[in-house]
Amino acid sequence: MSIASDALRSPKGRIVLGAIAAWALFQLWLTVAAPGKISPELTGTSEKVNVQIELPFTPERFHVLAFQQYGRVSGTDEHSIELRGVKRTDLNAVARPYWVTAVGPIKEGG
Repeated sequence: MSIASDALRSPKGRIVLGAIAAWALFQLWLTVAAPGKISPELTGTSEKVNVQIELPFTPERFHVLAFQQYGRVSGTDEHSIELRGVKRTDLNAVARPYWVTAVGPIKEGG
């Protein structure tokens, strides 16, 4: 017998395979949902953009540090983080985390 058939026959093997399948589906959902979180107002030709990342909660240090790899964090407020100098090619990566609800241009005067 092969390892695959042994894993399918074993209850523990089915649980592990189910967990792997659930993880893979979650990763697929994150990838598919990311472009829908990006505002159409961010279309343009410039190489870099300034964005406001909306969250369903108050951002903490972890969230600020997670976005610093994509640009300069210029501020936070109750439910968002301002990120400047983000490459357009990185917008999907910025929008990918499940805790990001929207990515749009920075709201001036807000």
